[in-house]
Amino acid sequence: MSKRNFTDYSLLAARGMGMGAADLIPGVSGGTIAFITGIYEELINSIKSVNGKFFRLLFKEGISAAWKHINGDFLLTVFSGIMLSIFSLARLISWLLDVYPKMVWAFFFGLIIASALHVGKKITRWDAVNVVTLLAGVAIAAWITIATPATSPEVWWFILLSGSIAITAMILPGISGSFILLLLGKYEFILNAVKDFKMDVIMIFAAGCIVGLITFSNIISWFFRKFPNATMALLTGFMVGSLNKLWPWKEVLSYGINSAGEKVPLIERSVSPGSYTEITGEPNHLFSVIIFALLGFLLIFLFDVFTAHQLKNKKNV
Repeated sequence: MSKRNFTDYSLLAARGMGMGAADLIPGVSGGTIAFITGIYEELINSIKSVNGKFFRLLFKEGISAAWKHINGDFLLTVFSGIMLSIFSLARLISWLLDVYPKMVWAFFFGLIIASALHVGKKITRWDAVNVVTLLAGVAIAAWITIATPATSPEVWWFILLSGSIAITAMILPGISGSFILLLLGKYEFILNAVKDFKMDVIMIFAAGCIVGLITFSNIISWFFRKFPNATMALLTGFMVGSLNKLWPWKEVLSYGINSAGEKVPLIERSVSPGSYTEITGEPNHLFSVIIFALLGFLLIFLFDVFTAHQLKNKKNV
């Protein structure tokens, strides 16, 4: 791996911030952002390096050797970007989802379509196994988007468990960690803890995330190594299946009461723009939604072009 300079680390931090912003949106995965920005495999391999060898190096050769083993500069930069984004954007994301929900969903809808195409292009061979794996990914992600959110306890062990499960989804492209938290009944609870700097909750949740990260990174790395095409097909399916959650026009089927005593949507279903207006009596903002979906799609398209240009320049050097 070539030595990184200040510009490289600045771009890494920006990618981490993109992951953090995505993780705040139920239906969008930080893993998707990591994948399309080209740091996914390095991220997974670096995380799984926190193993027995890391601790042996730490005690025998010192911090420097252990830090190098886990690609520590890379991990610190990316996770600093993630945390900076989460703590700085939590209120903004909440406000945007409250005030401009259709535009936010539309932007990420377009982004995920482009991301699915981006990942799908990496599949080098299409056979029956990969097609079935793709369809399985679509079905799993689609089921997750329509599953009913649960009510759950606010005790420490469940917060720890929620962190372990949610972080698994956050680093898996196409599966939203935020939406998993929503299903576990902990999305708003954790978001409020971040906004209000409740450090006891944040620390327990973070501990769960660390356990989940180290465990799952080894699993996903093994699948990439043994079944690369099937793994890519599954991830592409996850992205396609998650589009149902991001569809901008929803009919609310039932409501629940959040921790602040407010009435919030509990179960929703996707409807057409015309049906949305008939059902709710509200404007569907069709033109604005299309524009923001195209912006999301264009962002990934331009990034693809930029990345291809960078790779070409590196080969010519």
